[in-house]
Amino acid sequence: MITRSKQMFEQAKRYLPGGVNSPVRAFGSIGEVPRFIKKADAAYVWDEDGNRYIDYVGSWGPMLLGHNHPEILKSVTKACTQGLSYGAATWIEVEAAKLVCEMVPSVEMVRMVSSGTEAVMSAVRTARGYTHRDKIVKFEGCYHGHSDALLAKAGSGVLTQGMPDSAGVPKGCTQDTLLAAYNDLDGVKAHFAREGEQIAAVVVEPVAANMGVILPKPGFLEGLRSLCTQYGALLIFDEVITGFRLHTGGAQQVFGVMPDLTAFGKIIGAGMPVGAYGGRRCVMEVVAPLGDVYQAGTLSGNPVAMAAGVCMLRLLLENPHIYDTLNENGTYFFTKLLEIVRKAGCPYQVNYVGSLGCLFFTNEQPTDYKSAKTSDTKAYGAYCRYMLNHGVYLAPAQFEAIFLSAAHTKKLLDETLQIAEGYFA
Repeated sequence: MITRSKQMFEQAKRYLPGGVNSPVRAFGSIGEVPRFIKKADAAYVWDEDGNRYIDYVGSWGPMLLGHNHPEILKSVTKACTQGLSYGAATWIEVEAAKLVCEMVPSVEMVRMVSSGTEAVMSAVRTARGYTHRDKIVKFEGCYHGHSDALLAKAGSGVLTQGMPDSAGVPKGCTQDTLLAAYNDLDGVKAHFAREGEQIAAVVVEPVAANMGVILPKPGFLEGLRSLCTQYGALLIFDEVITGFRLHTGGAQQVFGVMPDLTAFGKIIGAGMPVGAYGGRRCVMEVVAPLGDVYQAGTLSGNPVAMAAGVCMLRLLLENPHIYDTLNENGTYFFTKLLEIVRKAGCPYQVNYVGSLGCLFFTNEQPTDYKSAKTSDTKAYGAYCRYMLNHGVYLAPAQFEAIFLSAAHTKKLLDETLQIAEGYFA
């Protein structure tokens, strides 16, 4: 029963566009009513009707340790008693920055912001200011937030709705955005051959996690690094999803490719509204007040969000076995999920790396935007509805990821797999 959620959604539509504050929450692509979530704990969320779900969304990734981790909760509660916001310098934001620089191999200096969108947008501006060039290369299906210059062939909710761009974005805002296919190094080489002296940066998700989950082919990230070095452009990794999820050092540590700039998302604040971008010291020193690339934010480095983030990052740094368990559970879960669909005679695909994965409803192995789009979104919708109605909360869109957390025990994974098996039987 979801009576209260239905009632709340009807009221919400009177006051919020589509009844939501972010499009994918509307559940439109799976033909369902959004569940209004009341609380969360460990690997579970509860809706306003009292239904409990095993949660594989995890606030879209940052709940790596599960919801309501007691130590993080304690840190946040303490910070709240000292004031919610100052708009001034605090030591806790310095501690957060030190941790990021210690954990991520390519980052020597960092600037805190309030969202992943702001982080990538600011990293691109920094790259342009540093190189004194205008053009950027981005990849079809990679979602880097909703800033104007990056909403060209974006993934995530934009892809789900079949919108290659967004209304309200002037053509001039994307005229310097060059598009390439993910995993197509030759396409990027062609851009550099034509306009290499004008390209400020290549921005890429090292693991594309906004058109489902697409892994980089061997040599792809290395090739981007080589091209950027050759032409004097900067390589920007959007690690809003992969940062601190795949490794303490992010995807760049896993794949051994060092970018010049990296953007991070809300995992920096253990799920609170926060982001960051950072990189080589000589690049970051062009940012105001040191340099002439202007970027500012009244709530950047918010003390409550920083308290949550510092606690989480320390827990990850001090307990590296967390990643061993997460990766082991990820391999177990996604391998078993693929076995279930194949046993049922379904030619579907499962892409995953560590605790991040996706079930594609297509017989073609997705390696880029074009192949990801072959996925049957109606079939995914039917599957998602079934799982939802059996107590498993998946992303209400084919092109979003499945996120495992440290709170997902083998027992919960097996329970989820058993429910999935019931659907495919």
